[in-house]
Amino acid sequence: MPKLVVVTGGVMSGVGKGVVVASLGRILRARGVTVNAVKIDPYLNVDAGTMNPYAHGEVFVTFDGGETDLDLG
Repeated sequence: MPKLVVVTGGVMSGVGKGVVVASLGRILRARGVTVNAVKIDPYLNVDAGTMNPYAHGEVFVTFDGGETDLDLG
């Protein structure tokens, strides 16, 4: 049965949640644990380019024209 580690945070972008997840994943992988990181953005049907940059962060535009936050970029 898989074990889950869930990292959550407030609405403010840039507080280091991604760094925490990456660091924890690296430590677990070094100890022989299989790690899969999954990022879930609850921005259903919302264009990232029209959101407040303070709450969302900067927008990353993909090659196909999609707009996401910088964690994907």
